[in-house]
Amino acid sequence: MGKDALYLFMKKIITLLLITLPFWSMAQEKLNRLVQERESLHQQWRQSEGQKSGIFGNRTKKDMIQTNEWMERIIQKDNQIMSELKMLGEIQRVEVIHEKDDYKYIAQKQEQDIGRLKRALAEMENNVQEKREVKRTYEWTTLIFFLSTITLGILYFRKLRT
Repeated sequence: MGKDALYLFMKKIITLLLITLPFWSMAQEKLNRLVQERESLHQQWRQSEGQKSGIFGNRTKKDMIQTNEWMERIIQKDNQIMSELKMLGEIQRVEVIHEKDDYKYIAQKQEQDIGRLKRALAEMENNVQEKREVKRTYEWTTLIFFLSTITLGILYFRKLRT
């Protein structure tokens, strides 16, 4: 029974991995792409930060607005990255819950098997004890029969001699 439970557990794990592995790798690729996009946005923000189109090399209101727009895009990208990370965390949490449930199922099956084995062992010990008692009774009966036969034989031979 234990091998069947282990087989089912392994089958579930492999199925879960086969189902989630492509999704996991796609999610990881998406996360990597988002991080690269954020880096690109950060580079563009730095360039806009260095832009000074005003008189005497000062920053204008337009320059500052552009910098703020780049910052907003970075924040939006950060929010996308956070959402993706939350989704990946949720996937991992669900996988852990499934594994925990599978282990719990296997542990319960093993406990049931142990209970059955303990009951079978107790029955066998009772059978052995009963057989020992029967054997002891047989041994005592045989010993008594043997001694009574010898005693009767001795008495018979004494009677024949006399």
